Amino acid sequence: MTGTRLTDRQPEVRQDELIDSLVPPPRFDHVRLSTYVPNPEEPSQTDAVAACEAFVARVEAGHPRRSRLRSLFRRGRQADQGRAGMYLDGGFGVGKTHLLASMWHAIDGPKAYATFVELTHLVGALGFSSAVQRLSEHRLLAIDEFELDDPGDTMLVTRLLTELVEAGAFVAATSNTLPDKLGEGRFAAEDFLREIHALSARFSVVRVNGPDYRHRGLVEAPPAVHNETLLDIARQRAGSTVDDYDELCGQLATLHPSRYGRLLDGVSAVHIRGVYPVSDQNVALRLVSFADRLYDRAIPVVVSGCPLSELFPDEMLAGGYRKKYLRAVSRLVALAREAVHAAP
Repeated sequence: MTGTRLTDRQPEVRQDELIDSLVPPPRFDHVRLSTYVPNPEEPSQTDAVAACEAFVARVEAGHPRRSRLRSLFRRGRQADQGRAGMYLDGGFGVGKTHLLASMWHAIDGPKAYATFVELTHLVGALGFSSAVQRLSEHRLLAIDEFELDDPGDTMLVTRLLTELVEAGAFVAATSNTLPDKLGEGRFAAEDFLREIHALSARFSVVRVNGPDYRHRGLVEAPPAVHNETLLDIARQRAGSTVDDYDELCGQLATLHPSRYGRLLDGVSAVHIRGVYPVSDQNVALRLVSFADRLYDRAIPVVVSGCPLSELFPDEMLAGGYRKKYLRAVSRLVALAREAVHAAP
């Protein structure tokens, strides 16, 4: 046996599973605010932990009644204390997802955790009114990888969050935006507040600065292996998959990104043959989403062809999705290193 193929799978998620599946991914099952280790050279990380602890305390203190929401959210001395939202802003690899999942774990339910893509899929599958009804029963909605790439999706989620906050829910999110809104890789809070204007007075923006923790003092990406070596490694690891790069990219094109996680259920390691730098932006963005789901589930990755660090060529990294591609490379390289350490 050389492993099963991801391209043979057709994952489905039933509507009745959508709400129940809104939990942090397995990699973040055991993270807590107390396990976040701030970089001593980045004071903003220590400040971010304190801000997250304060937000948790605010949620645990209880919901204001709807009739009091407008007064609490008005500008004034109590504006910060009454804000129902927190936005964690920073580069990739600084631990924003760790902080977001930690807040989710620290708050008693009902609560929900989703990526921006999963949330838009949920609204599409359930319908807007039903999604509002189901999610308004939650005390907290945590949104990872909040995106401003698609104006339609952004405004859909903005409207959803407005309804949920009016119903008394709290919202915490992390940022994932286009570099032309970031300015040297930094997220512009003013652009976020302007883009989702309905929530501007209800969110506090917390900066999390620092270098990518996944690459502090570590060696470069492991080299790609020969096809024969890749197959030998896959044979020795139960639950592994082996796919050709082109076929896998084709499979991803047939699935909504919200189903990529289900595609990886039960998989212990992913092996991909014949990787080469991507040239099509649509393919590249699907690979970004796939890389995120691999990382969420801590699934090691072994490739033949080119190293994962070369997946996105310079012309891609010079474009509008630079931050996404760099995050994907960071995560994929980390998974390639985990594959080396986990080798039989």
